[in-house]
Amino acid sequence: VQLQAFGGGLVQAGGSLRLSCAASGSTEKRFRMGWFRQAPGKERGFVAIISWSGVVTYYADSVKGRFTISRDNTKNAVYLQMNSLKPEDTAVYYCAVGPDGTYSSRWLVSYEYDYWGQGTQVTVSS
Repeated sequence: VQLQAFGGGLVQAGGSLRLSCAASGSTEKRFRMGWFRQAPGKERGFVAIISWSGVVTYYADSVKGRFTISRDNTKNAVYLQMNSLKPEDTAVYYCAVGPDGTYSSRWLVSYEYDYWGQGTQVTVSS
């Protein structure tokens, strides 16, 4: 499975960006998708996840109300709409794929994902 993420860039605080990620290759029949991010000197952390059906979504507290995750299963794609961006949102953003199923808190952990994209840089200036 290959994941291609794009849409990052440089934006001023308060601005918006939309990240996209498309999966190709031999994907699981049903898979969950997630966005994680890693800032310099910090560990990779959970941002948002979405189930195969799109019914289950979870967000990190730091992005609730500002970010929205969505997906288009006809394109094997996941999106992250990021509004009201803050300098602390600056990081490399990664999309990831893992098997779908009943929601578990393990979905929020990076090592529970099997495939990763290459990352896209998001920089928010103050």
